[in-house]
Amino acid sequence: MDWHAMLFQGWEGIIRTVLVGVLAYATLVLFLRISGKRTLAKLNAFDLVVTVALGSTLSAILLQESIALTEGATALVLLIAMQFLVTFLSVRSRAFAGAIRSEPALLARGGAYCDGAMKRERITRDEALSAVRAAGGHGVENVETMILESDGTISVSLAG
Repeated sequence: MDWHAMLFQGWEGIIRTVLVGVLAYATLVLFLRISGKRTLAKLNAFDLVVTVALGSTLSAILLQESIALTEGATALVLLIAMQFLVTFLSVRSRAFAGAIRSEPALLARGGAYCDGAMKRERITRDEALSAVRAAGGHGVENVETMILESDGTISVSLAG
C-alpha cells in the first residue's frame, strides 16, 4: 500500500481544492442571496432535499476534479431554480402545494391526545409530552391544542 500517495498527492490538488472551493462557495452564496430567503427555509421535506442537495453539490465541486466550476455552478443554479419554481407554483396553486407540502395534524385538543392522528404521524406520547414541557406545560391536561406542523415541529398552545 502506498501510504505517501494516500496521505499526500501533491500541491496541485490542494491548490485546486482551495481555489475552486473559494469560488464555488462565493457562487453559492451569491445565488442564494439572489434567490431569496425561502431557498433554505425549513418548511417541508422538499426544502430539506434541496438544502442537502446544495451541500452535496458543493462538496462534489470541491473534491471531484472531473467537475469543472462552471458545471458545478450550473448544477447549483438548477437546484435553486427548481426550488424557486416549486415555491412559485405552490403559492399559486393549492393543489400543487398540497402535493408538495404535508398538512398540519392535530395531535391533542382539550387536554386529550388524538390517538389516531398520533399513530398516523408516528408521534409517541413521550415525544408529545416533551413538546408540552418545552412549551411550559406539565402534561397533556395542560394542552389546548398540539399541532404537528408541516416542517415537522410540534406547536403547543396551553390552556388558560
